[in-house]
Amino acid sequence: MEQILEIKNIVKQYANHRALDNVSITIPKGEIFGLLGPNGAGKTSLIRIINQITAPDAGEILFEGKHLNESHIYRIGYLPEERGLYKKMKVGDHLLYLARLKGLSKADAMDKLKEWFIKFDIKSWWDKPVEDLSKGMQQKIQFVATILHKPDLIILDEPFSGFDPINANIIKDEILSLKENGSTIIFSTHRMESVEELCDHVALINKSEKVLDGSKKELKEKFKDNTFTVKYTGELKNTPGVFSITQVENEDSLYTGIVKKEENASINEMIGAIISQVELRTFVENIPTMNDIFIRTVNGVPSL
Repeated sequence: MEQILEIKNIVKQYANHRALDNVSITIPKGEIFGLLGPNGAGKTSLIRIINQITAPDAGEILFEGKHLNESHIYRIGYLPEERGLYKKMKVGDHLLYLARLKGLSKADAMDKLKEWFIKFDIKSWWDKPVEDLSKGMQQKIQFVATILHKPDLIILDEPFSGFDPINANIIKDEILSLKENGSTIIFSTHRMESVEELCDHVALINKSEKVLDGSKKELKEKFKDNTFTVKYTGELKNTPGVFSITQVENEDSLYTGIVKKEENASINEMIGAIISQVELRTFVENIPTMNDIFIRTVNGVPSL
C-alpha cells in the first residue's frame, strides 16, 4: 500500500514533559486515518509537527518519501480544534485571505469560494463579521478554508465540534467525498462513533507513546473475545471443550445468553452443540467497537 506520510521515531520534549516518545506511524495514501488518544496523550503535538508549527527534537517525517519541508505546507490542509479566525474580518475577505496564503490566485480563490458558498447555502454570510457567526457557523467557515486549495493531506482535529446533527452529516459526507477524490485524511477525535463510521486505519497514542496501530478490521479481529450472544428457548448447559454460557436472562421463556467458544472448538461445533439442546432463535458474534478497544487499551487490558 502506498504511503503519503511516514512518521519515524518522533520525540518531542517540553521542559520536564515528554509529549512524544519515539512515535512511529505510517499513513496510507487515499484513506481516512484515525489519530486517537486521551487528552494530553500527545496527538496535538504530533499534528503541530506535521504542520511544521513546531519541530521534533528527534526523528523524521517523510512526505511521499521526501523529508517534510516548507513546500509541503501548500499540500496540507489543517482544521484545528480551536477557532483560528479573525473575529473582526468579514467572512468573504477572511476566506480570500486564507486562500491566498495557501497559494491560490485571487481569481481561482474567488471561483472556488463561490462554489462552496453555493454548495453550503451560505451566500448571505459573505459580508458578515466572523464574530457574528455561531460556533457551528465558524467551524463551517474553517472547514471551507481547510479544503479550498484541494490539499493532498487533510488534518481534521475534532471537525464536528459545534455542529448540530444535520450539519455534522453534511461535513461527514464532504469528508467521504474528499476521500473518494483522492485526498488522505488524518482524523483526530474523541467521538468513537465517528471513528467507526469513517476511519479505515487507526493509531492510538497514550502517555506520549503509540500503543496501538492497524486497520480497523485488523484491530477488531485482534480484540475479539470469542463470545456470541444467543437467543433460544429450552435449557442450555455448558458443553466442556466446546462452549460455556454466562449472563443468562429470561423473558417470557425466551432466553438470552452470552456464549464463549473454547479456543480449539469451531463455530460449527458450537452451533451444533447448542441446537442439540435448545431451539436457537438468533446467534450473533460479539465484535468489539472502537470505543471498547480504546478503553481497553488505555486501561491496559490486553487483547486476546
